[in-house]
Amino acid sequence: MPISESQLETWAKQGPTSQFTSTYDTLKGALNDTNSPYYLKSFGIFLQGSYKNDTNVYGDSDVDVVIRLDSIFYTDLDFLTEEEKARYSSQRVGGSYSLDEFKASVLAWLKKKFSTDVQEGKKAIFIKGSGSRRDADVLVCARLRRYYTYPEHGTPRVVEGICFWPPSGSRIENYPEKHSENCTRKHQDTKSWFKPTARIFKNLRNTMIEKKIIRDDLAPSYFVEGMLYNVPDHRYGGTEQLNFKDVLEWLLAADRSKFLCANEQFYLLGNSNVTWPADNCTAFLNAVKKYWDAA
Repeated sequence: MPISESQLETWAKQGPTSQFTSTYDTLKGALNDTNSPYYLKSFGIFLQGSYKNDTNVYGDSDVDVVIRLDSIFYTDLDFLTEEEKARYSSQRVGGSYSLDEFKASVLAWLKKKFSTDVQEGKKAIFIKGSGSRRDADVLVCARLRRYYTYPEHGTPRVVEGICFWPPSGSRIENYPEKHSENCTRKHQDTKSWFKPTARIFKNLRNTMIEKKIIRDDLAPSYFVEGMLYNVPDHRYGGTEQLNFKDVLEWLLAADRSKFLCANEQFYLLGNSNVTWPADNCTAFLNAVKKYWDAA
């Protein structure tokens, strides 16, 4: 017997947001402080992740905050012709301030503001929660511009993103604003079914983790949202049970090798630092199907 309608309705609901809002306001205020050593630089602060995309569920804890250096930008020229790359290089002007300098200043400032609650991680700066402030990750990054064209005349076709370098390893690129924009459009195109469905899949994942059916790193929220982004709009809708069944059946039968991330800049499945291993996706879907059938 499938998961009950009432259980799916509960899982579809958004988790609480009041503590998240308070945490974000506190961190944004600290990062925007006029006394910080980087205040005169150009930078932006915004959210990414489940809270940004309204797909947070009960039990979500970390608040994902991005502080992006805008004084400089890095580029992805892989889609340009050799002629276009040469044209870009001839017009390029180097920057005088580095992302490393910016990150060092942000880290020092956060340690001054939050003391021992601050720990530098492999990708982001972790700030331990205290009182009503939740745990938070602050990602320090720079602007990234992925060029698809660089014509001699006219405007280049470019997609804006972010990039950063972990302590060891190659540059990591992401497009959180594009991800959020596309998820919002998908939600509208599915008549408001996309985001509740994402929350159902996340809650089911969390339940399976608690029951030790799957390991806790098998299906990160970002990739779950990306997986569901590929489901055709017409598969969403009906009752909660019908919606879940139709979405799951389509995912199990689909050629998932062609799936895109929700930002539409990368394939969803693969072996790079921005993709989901295909075996993990398959294992997650098989576990979901087994749980659905046995419920």
